[in-house]
Amino acid sequence: MKIKVILDSNFLFIPSQFHVDIFKELENLPSQRFDPVLLSPTRMELLKIAEKGSPKMRQQASLALKLAEKCRIVNVEQSFKETHDDMIVRVAKDWRCPVATNDRELRKRLRIISVPVIYLRQKSHLEVEGDIP
Repeated sequence: MKIKVILDSNFLFIPSQFHVDIFKELENLPSQRFDPVLLSPTRMELLKIAEKGSPKMRQQASLALKLAEKCRIVNVEQSFKETHDDMIVRVAKDWRCPVATNDRELRKRLRIISVPVIYLRQKSHLEVEGDIP
């Protein structure tokens, strides 16, 4: 059975920043089969960066959107008062599924509530922090 993993937008920047194939790396993680999920507000965030970011960020966001095509897009409501990270924490907790992110603050918040985190280690490979069910 595949395990949903929520991808944060910065996770999709890894290939353009560090030349690491995140999907291949996900497959290489010990005995896991992941179903990469992109939450609809994360996709909207990438679209906004691709349109309005600095030239370098626009280029990275465009590549991230191409990679996002390999993910299942799941429509999720983000409340008006909720930050992007708040929404990811809420959905990961509800679904009891890991989150793939390189955001240090988000990783800390997820670990506090025992949500496993997948992140880039030493700019070369993915690692899991916590136990994946």
